[in-house]
Amino acid sequence: MTEIQLYNTLTRQKEKFEPIDPNNVRMYVCGPTVYDYAHIGNGRSAVAFDLLFRLLRHVYGAENVTYARNITDVDDKINARAAQEHPGMELNKAIREVTERTANRYQADMHALGNLDPDLQPRATDNIAEMIKMIETLIEKGHAYQAGGEVLFDVTSMADYGKFSNRNLDEQQAGARIEVEEHKKNPGDFVLWKLSDENQPGWDSPWGNGRPGWHLECSAMTERYLGKVFDIHAGGIDLVFPHHENEIAQSRCSHGTDRMANYWLHNGFLQIEGEKMSKSLGNFYTIADLLETTSFGNRKWPGDVLRLGLIMTNYREPIDFTLKRLEEAEKNLNRWKATNLKLGLDFVEENRAEYEALGPCSKLLAHLANDMNMSGVLAELHRHAGGDREHNARRLFGSMQLLGLVTFDAMKAYQAAQNAGPQHEQADEIEAKIQARLDHLNAKEWGEADAIRDELTAMGIKLKDGKDEAGNRITKWEIA
Repeated sequence: MTEIQLYNTLTRQKEKFEPIDPNNVRMYVCGPTVYDYAHIGNGRSAVAFDLLFRLLRHVYGAENVTYARNITDVDDKINARAAQEHPGMELNKAIREVTERTANRYQADMHALGNLDPDLQPRATDNIAEMIKMIETLIEKGHAYQAGGEVLFDVTSMADYGKFSNRNLDEQQAGARIEVEEHKKNPGDFVLWKLSDENQPGWDSPWGNGRPGWHLECSAMTERYLGKVFDIHAGGIDLVFPHHENEIAQSRCSHGTDRMANYWLHNGFLQIEGEKMSKSLGNFYTIADLLETTSFGNRKWPGDVLRLGLIMTNYREPIDFTLKRLEEAEKNLNRWKATNLKLGLDFVEENRAEYEALGPCSKLLAHLANDMNMSGVLAELHRHAGGDREHNARRLFGSMQLLGLVTFDAMKAYQAAQNAGPQHEQADEIEAKIQARLDHLNAKEWGEADAIRDELTAMGIKLKDGKDEAGNRITKWEIA
């Protein structure tokens, strides 16, 4: 069995991955708060841990891996968006309108980026009872208290609170999205439950009609779906504190365990052209923007190009998401796809089962298992793309398939498009110009041939000169 090495934030070192139960490998990733469409930084986290999910399925078997990613559908940002977009509508209905629309868009975006569906996608609002039960346990054990219309976690009740994020308790600040007031025992105490007014969603509880704090949902849902201690917990580096620190505190103190998960993984930040992404700078891009508008680079970007652009750098490192990066990703993808066809793969239905069963290059798999070492992975893709045997194409396609960069259906569509040739409203005129240029080339009339090439370039046409099997000069074209 392939040995997997992962960098563990819990221990600050790379470790051999040893699941609690190889027949029941469990992973949890912090998912979206569905108040708005996901941005490309959110997409990076989802793609990075989809890659890990695929690796785990390949090594342990798909039936032996459970991947849960939550959907946060109770949050003050959601409340504000619902009130803004649906004034006059009953609040709970308005909230449902917002969360359904944004959650559906999130699923569509994840599919476009080549992500597999997690096995479980629990919603916060479907787990309120579990959250209330956990709060009751924390109060009973002396880790939480009620004050000022809230239930708060007492950070001083946990001897090593702050250890995960390497923070001194005296420096802690309140770790919740919900604003807290001046009634806490300690500055770092964070909200478990907060009372709701008539303009806020609420649920009945022993402490009154209210709603949970942000951190609580992940603790309650991981216990319900994965157990009190599970294998992997992952998310963005910005979640180390306060979110993951507080998840650990709630879960450990509630369950009486020394840990919540054995391995903690975090992906690095994403910048846009060297700058922090923000709406104020005008460089804020949702995944939908990149897929469906020309706002970045004056063109739309295919999902597989975005995916490769996101995984070209190791998941733990920061990414500078640039136009140049996407252009490089697209160039590589086109080369790899073309190699699959050039070296003999034929994506017709009778080959589907055989091709979908193709596995990755063993060297590439070793790099992927080494904390998802993408420089090594890319080197192996390039090596097989530079080969000259059908074996290289099989390994290339099997590897791309594991990485989520291509599917049989995608290659089938690509092959059909290549066979059909480029589509252009002036195709007949273009073909005539190309033939005229070939006549000039064969007559060694270089100036005339160059002039026609310049005309075609101005029309947005890229030429590829070559020779057929008989050695005759031919020219193919594509839309630049």
